[in-house]
Amino acid sequence: MNHIIRKIAGILMLSALALPTEAQQTKILTADKHNEYGLIYSLPKTAFDVKVTAIREVREAGPYYQYAKKFMGTDQVVKENAEVWTIKSVELRPYGVSNPDSRYLMQFKPGALGYIGVAEDGMLLSINTEPEEPASEAEGEEAPIEGEILADREYLQYVDEDFIASQSKAKQAQMLAESLMEIRDAKISLTRGTAETMPTDGKQLELMLNSLRHQEAAVSAAFIGNVTKETVVRHFTFLPEEDGRTILFRMSDFAGFVDADDYSGEPVYVNVEVTNRGELPSDSKGEAKKMPKDGVAYCVPGAAEISLSLKGKNLFEKEYEVAQFGVVFGLNPSLFSDKKKPSYARFDAATGALLEIGETKEEQ
Repeated sequence: MNHIIRKIAGILMLSALALPTEAQQTKILTADKHNEYGLIYSLPKTAFDVKVTAIREVREAGPYYQYAKKFMGTDQVVKENAEVWTIKSVELRPYGVSNPDSRYLMQFKPGALGYIGVAEDGMLLSINTEPEEPASEAEGEEAPIEGEILADREYLQYVDEDFIASQSKAKQAQMLAESLMEIRDAKISLTRGTAETMPTDGKQLELMLNSLRHQEAAVSAAFIGNVTKETVVRHFTFLPEEDGRTILFRMSDFAGFVDADDYSGEPVYVNVEVTNRGELPSDSKGEAKKMPKDGVAYCVPGAAEISLSLKGKNLFEKEYEVAQFGVVFGLNPSLFSDKKKPSYARFDAATGALLEIGETKEEQ
């Protein structure tokens, strides 16, 4: 037992880092003489960042699983190597992308000193006020693995020459079981402080106990097998255009996430059902208002129910406002060119909808 303690080495553990989401940069465009007081901007289309979290479960059978009942007292063992992928959750986050077919000119009056805030792709975010940074598509993320990480046939590191020389699998199983008992006894003696060779401080004790736990897991795995679970996160981008469904990606039991055209996996469908076509604002008589002359264009978004499914089972379903299922209306440009009390406006970066409009406050 004590010879096991004397051979213990420390184990270094590595942590995975999550990658942050990047946001688009914004910029201010000012109306002045060089651009003849005209500023060009675009309206957005609504795209979606689809975050899919899956669990990858790797099952590895132990070479002595037939003897688990005799020496380990259990028949709950892994008998065949397998890899299983399961989608745990799906999240959708809308964000705007500039629509090249929806570009407009905003004309200010000379000397009005107006300005607009746009995203780096020219998408309108604000007028006469600072814009907020819009979100963009996200990067991938990683997560730590659950379960003991064991090298292939790692139990062989904890056996002697007699084990290697033996030609009997039953005898090898017996020697492994005896080795497992020694490891467990060593762990108990360390915990109780009765080991012949005790560590000099708490940190060394922790290292020794961790090493013994790892040895125990490696030898136990030779009987009951080993199961590790890894959380894998992937991001997909999706730009809905009309009703219908399409394959976003596929899930393979061998490779996990694969491309939509890789037939080794089952298709994961994204389905779009338009629930509301945006309409122009109406006047007091209920009639649709006309676009103001040289109006500052913005979106009146529509809506759609978006769902994801695998093998006929819904993974996610929710309704979202979508710019491309709506209509374009406009604000009177004179609101923003008034030299005494110019107005300001803010727009939704994901849909192009008008969020807020009001008079700018005079600086004291």
